[in-house]
Amino acid sequence: MECIVIASGKGGTGKTTVTAGVGAALAARGLTCLVIDADVGVRSLDLTLGMYDNALFDFTDVAENRAGLSDAVAEHPERPGLFLLAAPLSPQGIAPDALRRVTDAAMHAGTFDFVLIDAPAGLGTEFRRAAYAADRAVVVATPDIISLRSADRTVALLEEIGFDQYKLIVNRVRPKMISRNNTPNIDDAMDMAGLPLLGIVPEDENVLISGASGQLLPPHALAARAFSNIAARLDAQEVPLLKLRG
Repeated sequence: MECIVIASGKGGTGKTTVTAGVGAALAARGLTCLVIDADVGVRSLDLTLGMYDNALFDFTDVAENRAGLSDAVAEHPERPGLFLLAAPLSPQGIAPDALRRVTDAAMHAGTFDFVLIDAPAGLGTEFRRAAYAADRAVVVATPDIISLRSADRTVALLEEIGFDQYKLIVNRVRPKMISRNNTPNIDDAMDMAGLPLLGIVPEDENVLISGASGQLLPPHALAARAFSNIAARLDAQEVPLLKLRG
């Protein structure tokens, strides 16, 4: 089982969308993927997946043995193999190792090929707890200097925690913007963040449409193709980067 924390040094990078998109793409490949919403109090992964009526338990129910893992996770109604475990609505009373208990339970269950943890934005206590529950990290950034600098700080904290495996996803890439003088290109983004590149995801209006309606991205969407490529790389396949036209 691969347990990966999806992190971001700042809000607004589309981290939750990436978690949902990559999770759905892994399931489309025939793999089982559990996505865990660790953004306590915000809890938007269930909305992004259109599963707000399905999330009857949260990860603290599993950590505190109020529910077994198999009972607490909800399978996506339209994407077999994609499972959700929601975040609690309040941060009160959550044990520091709650998420680690859940990922340990998932490891022992042997049910999932991948676990993706949608970490809170920023680098505070809740982010650290999410990171401690994972074995690898993916940092999501947008192609602007502020976001890339935040990604660099995220890497520094991950290394402090003990991570030695992490990669970068550059999200919301606009081909026309990349060609402008003041916007970093993808090579610049990798250099500034100090991370190997896992994938690029283009700006795609289908993401907004699907998110607003609680639907998975249609397969023809550019972002869906990008998530599919990222899922293939996580599944140890070599896939070229998605070509974007300016």
